[in-house]
Amino acid sequence: MSATAMRRAVRESVSGLPREFWWLWTSTLVNRLGGFVATFMALYLTLERGYSATFAGLVAALHGLGSVVSSLGAGVMTDRLGRRPTMLIAQLSTAVSVAVLGFMTHPAAIAAVAFVVGMASNASRPAVQAMMADIVRPEDRVRAFALNYWAINLGFAFSSMGAGFIAEYSYRAGFVGEAVMTLICAVLVFVKLPESRPERAKDANGAVEPEIGLGTVLRDGRFMSVVGLSFLIALIFQQGYVALPVAMGADGFSSSDFGVAIAVNGILIVALQIPVTRYIEHRDPQRLLIISSLLAGYGFGLTAFAGSIGVYALTVCVWTLAEIVNSPTQMGLVVRLSPTHGRGRYQGMYTMSWSVAALAAPLIAGQVIDRYGAEWLWGGCAVVGSAAALGYWLLMRALPADDAAADAVVEVLKPDAGAAGAVDAPVASAAQAPGTANAPAAPGAEPAGAPAAP
Repeated sequence: MSATAMRRAVRESVSGLPREFWWLWTSTLVNRLGGFVATFMALYLTLERGYSATFAGLVAALHGLGSVVSSLGAGVMTDRLGRRPTMLIAQLSTAVSVAVLGFMTHPAAIAAVAFVVGMASNASRPAVQAMMADIVRPEDRVRAFALNYWAINLGFAFSSMGAGFIAEYSYRAGFVGEAVMTLICAVLVFVKLPESRPERAKDANGAVEPEIGLGTVLRDGRFMSVVGLSFLIALIFQQGYVALPVAMGADGFSSSDFGVAIAVNGILIVALQIPVTRYIEHRDPQRLLIISSLLAGYGFGLTAFAGSIGVYALTVCVWTLAEIVNSPTQMGLVVRLSPTHGRGRYQGMYTMSWSVAALAAPLIAGQVIDRYGAEWLWGGCAVVGSAAALGYWLLMRALPADDAAADAVVEVLKPDAGAAGAVDAPVASAAQAPGTANAPAAPGAEPAGAPAAP
């Protein structure tokens, strides 16, 4: 590709998105630049503190349990209090709890504070995702989610390598650094992001649209099927941050070795996310999810044959491609299935699938590695990836062709008086009954506000 063509591709990838999206993008980048706890907790407990892989798995599971507890609550807060207050509460709580965790020495205290960190750090996700859906036009959402994921990994690419070397000097410095960066993120949200929660629509008689409850989400069979499949994919990806560092440590590699290997994940996403997104936004999302499931499962399966940093890095390359394809595609699917005024709850349920995986994956990984060895765990990842691919194939077959269209309406967004500026009213999908509006297209059908399938 020539330099001119590359510049044009980059310009087309980032143009047309509202100013507020870029402030949200910046806050995501700043937050991920400080990422330390989720990546290095397992090494901190096993190498620095001398605990077993089972205890490290237990602490990581408690961190995941905190995420499970906060997922649905944060989704409800996002719909009731608003996106901006929920993000502020979550980020301030994260900054305080992460700093405290770095000073804990007793095993029970470490476990308890890790639970609180899990609650706080996960609580902002439904709000961030709902705000992004509020302020970005339907036809731009896959691109916006891809750019946000790119920001996550741009920060991760730098923080993982830097934090690996910081860990060689002082793990505590890593905890404090993450707390400071999260606090900066909270300041950005407070100063630059107005509230984006849409006003409730009124019917012909002037009655306000009823609120969507969690029961509505649970009864949405199609959406809950996507949540279940998302759990299987998350169960695989979690092993890169729990099982992989433990397995590398057992093979005699240091924390900086793991930092170099896992940094390949972020670097590849930074390099490939934009061009790959330009390719996949014109493809059938269900087919992409099938392919990404197989790549994730067998990418981790190949780790059973790794014996050097180079081979570990090669396996990371395979499942990183799965991440690049899966993340924006899955997020676009979730938003299309979510009614406008239930986005917080729907995003909370989707986030919970990853939180439950964060709870289950460390327990499974610790037990399997201690009892049977890491090779059995990597083989299990290949099986789970195949099962997820089969699930997406069955879901794709079950989607009716006449369920793809949804009319677009202009949402009237209510600016927050305490924030700078106002959000321009974007075009977004209409609030319909769950399971009918914003539904993914069947093969060969063209969903409203989304590119045509090939």
